[in-house]
Amino acid sequence: MNILLWILQVLLAAMFAMSGLEKATQPRDKLTAKYPWMENVPQAAVRLIAVPELLGALGLILPAATGIAPILTPIAATGLAILMALAGAMHARHKDTRAIAVTAVLFLLAAFVAWARFGPYGW
Repeated sequence: MNILLWILQVLLAAMFAMSGLEKATQPRDKLTAKYPWMENVPQAAVRLIAVPELLGALGLILPAATGIAPILTPIAATGLAILMALAGAMHARHKDTRAIAVTAVLFLLAAFVAWARFGPYGW
């Protein structure tokens, strides 16, 4: 089970790191073409969303890999699950069904990692 959790943590970290870097560095018109919901959100808010995504990606890997404060790994997973719950609500408001599906999968994976690392498969 530990190997499965590490695979999920790396997968989630990669997804959130790519998403966070894209939101933090790309111009608004390029992002709007890929993410229609960004038309209704100020650029500052999009950049702000990138911060927890990037920190969460780091938190899924670094504490557990280094052994320094490994409790931060399930905390990061919990934070990302909360972020995905909020994102799901926003996508539902914009009736973006494709984004809801992706967000739901990411929510479930992050929630599973949080549950497992807080509970039976923690450090």
